[in-house]
Amino acid sequence: MFFRKLNADLNAAKRNDPAARSKFEIYLTYGGIRALIWHRRAAFFYRKLHFKTIARMMSRWAAFRTGIEIHPAAKIAPGVFIDHGTGVVIGETAEVEEGVVIYQGVTLGGTGKEKEKRHPTIKRNAVISCGAKVLGGFTVGEGARIGAGAVVLKEVPPYATVVGVPGRVVRINGERAQDLLPEKEDPILQEVCALRERLYDLEEELERLKKENHEDL
Repeated sequence: MFFRKLNADLNAAKRNDPAARSKFEIYLTYGGIRALIWHRRAAFFYRKLHFKTIARMMSRWAAFRTGIEIHPAAKIAPGVFIDHGTGVVIGETAEVEEGVVIYQGVTLGGTGKEKEKRHPTIKRNAVISCGAKVLGGFTVGEGARIGAGAVVLKEVPPYATVVGVPGRVVRINGERAQDLLPEKEDPILQEVCALRERLYDLEEELERLKKENHEDL
């Protein structure tokens, strides 16, 4: 079971990072992989053995070594990729499904108002970009993309693109979501969102070119 999950994590890293050369190198050098290994151990102690203090100690040790803090009660499926994960924080009731990509500085946190499900559920193949904050016990839909620095405080539809502070849906399935803009339009806010959307397009194009160059080598 452990090796099956580890292999899924290694495959996710190799699939999503054009700089990755081999699974062996990923295993030895990728902080996100090390954090997930430690998390799965801590989760076993937390949920199966009910040694919660030991589990929390393990998660703190992993955070010290990797810069990635994952609560041992968080549910993370095999095949998640945490890329350059320094500053990533994943809360107690968070759930992250297969194929999700999380970049550095991301927080999957709570607002402090909920008593049960306080942290978000991230559905399959979603991408949470650098510095994004997803706060609350709602769902980020399958294939959704959260832009860099966005602060998301409410549910995100599947295959939507969210940018801005607070987060706003600007695209669904690649098409502009003008009908989701607020009734009272703020021209400055619109301009900021347009700039963020353009930045997001450029980031996607850069990633595509990196992958093409990596495949040509």
